[in-house]
Amino acid sequence: MPLINVSDYIAMAADSPLSSWVRLEPWQLTAQADAVVRELLSRLHGEYIVAGEVAVHRGAEVEPGAVLKGPLIIGPRVFVASGAYLRGGNWLADDCVVGPGCELKSSFVFAGSKLAHFNFVGDSIIGSDVNLEAGSVICNHRNERDDKEIRVRVGASLHRTSCDKFGALIGDGCRIGANAVMAPGAIVPARSVVGRAALLDQDDDAQATIATMRAIDQ
Repeated sequence: MPLINVSDYIAMAADSPLSSWVRLEPWQLTAQADAVVRELLSRLHGEYIVAGEVAVHRGAEVEPGAVLKGPLIIGPRVFVASGAYLRGGNWLADDCVVGPGCELKSSFVFAGSKLAHFNFVGDSIIGSDVNLEAGSVICNHRNERDDKEIRVRVGASLHRTSCDKFGALIGDGCRIGANAVMAPGAIVPARSVVGRAALLDQDDDAQATIATMRAIDQ
């Protein structure tokens, strides 16, 4: 059994095109983003326009000026704004939004989630109906220390991942406030709120994490 079960955070994960990989640890999945998206490209059928390693559903809208780098799958009714930059192996399910000035790298985004504008999301798994307000960032690399290995918090314990690139696992229905910064290795339960201009660093201080993040229904 994995240390962190993606399906505990994202209800649709086990029934999605990613079902073959959801038993991996989340950082293992994002580390294979290129290969996973290439495999999904080979299985595509129906209403997609495919150019090289980029597949865009006929019901999606991609504005002029967006940069799309494969391997990439953009699902039905997705909107990608001018100035968005998608690279490194990405998969976007139905009804997602990638707004102007957003960068999405090596990530999997489930249905109905929105990167509003001027966001960076790197090496992450984003659940359904997640909203990132303007300027919020999911960091994917520990630039500030010599030991670059990402660690994740499970309960009161920190666990090593043996990787140096991982952003976050964000559960369904989360709300990430404007200009919030999520340090590498964030594990965020469904229907959580990270406040505007907050720093969520679960590697640093568990008590600060509790203060920064709350349930959406509170």
